[in-house]
Amino acid sequence: MYGSQGTPVPFGTRASALVLGAALLLAGCSSGGGDKKPDAGAKITQQPGGADPIWVNPDTNAARQLAAYTKAGKTADAEQIRKIAEQPTGEWIGPENPKAEAQGFTEAADKAGRTALLVLYNIPHRDCGQYSQGGAGDGDAYRAWIDAVAQGIADRSATVILEPDALLHLVDGCTPAQFQDERYDLLNYAITELKSLKHTKVYLDAGNAGWGHPDEIYQPLQRAGIAKADGFAVNVSNFYSTEDSVSYGKQLSAKTGNKHFVIDTSRNGNGPYTAGDEDENWCNPPGRSLGETPTTKTADPLVDAYLWIKRPGESDGECKGGPKAGEWWPTYALKLAKASTP
Repeated sequence: MYGSQGTPVPFGTRASALVLGAALLLAGCSSGGGDKKPDAGAKITQQPGGADPIWVNPDTNAARQLAAYTKAGKTADAEQIRKIAEQPTGEWIGPENPKAEAQGFTEAADKAGRTALLVLYNIPHRDCGQYSQGGAGDGDAYRAWIDAVAQGIADRSATVILEPDALLHLVDGCTPAQFQDERYDLLNYAITELKSLKHTKVYLDAGNAGWGHPDEIYQPLQRAGIAKADGFAVNVSNFYSTEDSVSYGKQLSAKTGNKHFVIDTSRNGNGPYTAGDEDENWCNPPGRSLGETPTTKTADPLVDAYLWIKRPGESDGECKGGPKAGEWWPTYALKLAKASTP
């Protein structure tokens, strides 16, 4: 498996999303949530909007870990986790309350004068039955889910990363033939609906520098509706260097009408892991590091942003001692942070 992400957010961690918008608005988007005032040393604020307009959620797993370490007096560990907690990361919309979640995140971001970064990962037959299996039950359920996300976003500012792995698993044959035409139709539907919104940008996942050659995916991108999207995303939940990701993206851009793209730099500071099982080098690999912090000030005009689409410190799956996909793993988070440079 070349590009599996293993990164849906567990449903249990989404319980507060229904009231997230109201809660964060009341808190001024600066607290870590809860009834007690958080330690001042754990306070999370927004990054400068000029270079990093993506919203920093003050109530992520990393932010809560920072507060816990601060309260416990574990200053060194707290400062390491702060490297993650103070950066904007993707909000992976769950299957059960998509409208409420999308509304909550975009309202909180709007209140802070920022843009919400949303990841949509609910395509039917997702991840070919592996670590992140699941997705909507059928095409009608998926369309209804997309409609609900769009209703939640409304006219507020959002950047959407659409369906990690969905295209790759069409190209590599992982998705059974009887589901392929429908998947193309669903991706087209999602792009059309989301782009009908006034302030929403859409980037369709297009693999990573280690997956294969752009010749293998540019036609599937076109069939999926890339012409209607703002561009595509590369390296989602993966570890390939920014340099290699830019090279891959520019080759693909040249074949898709010079479409722009974004790069997931969340964990690519040390590049990919190559010492283990090739089929699982993407899954909780050791010795990795945080990459470039999120910004729209990139080194290439075709690259719209470096983003942390994958949430650093959340597991890729039950491999190498990790918990279920999407669950917070503080030990791994600390290793990522300690291996990174400021």
